[in-house]
Amino acid sequence: MENITVTGDFGRKPALDFVGDPSDDLLVDVLHEGDGQEVEAGDTIRCHYLGQVFGGDVFDNSYDRGQALSFQIGVGMVIRGWDEGLVGHRVGSRVLLSIPSEYGYGERGVPQAGIRGGDTLVFVTDILGIA
Repeated sequence: MENITVTGDFGRKPALDFVGDPSDDLLVDVLHEGDGQEVEAGDTIRCHYLGQVFGGDVFDNSYDRGQALSFQIGVGMVIRGWDEGLVGHRVGSRVLLSIPSEYGYGERGVPQAGIRGGDTLVFVTDILGIA
């Protein structure tokens, strides 16, 4: 993405740099294309991820915990930006998502996590496997 730079390799905690303003659209950029099974709606996938407010602070990441997250994708268990942005990619892929608020937490945000209403969320997600 032209306004987000990601450094770091697949499986390791990335770092993000931002320039300018976030997009109003859901943006998906495959940083590393995996060669594993393709993720389909309804699959339970296992991922490492880093979540950061565009131009702001990291609000969550699984790398520091040393434990990937497993969840069902494409069925409304996670935010819409993940449901729409991760289906169709392959295991072994690193995917950059820029998620406008209507695909994330909307106008309510998640204040306890440092996400204000209307914030654009940026995730780097490493797809590790399908259960």
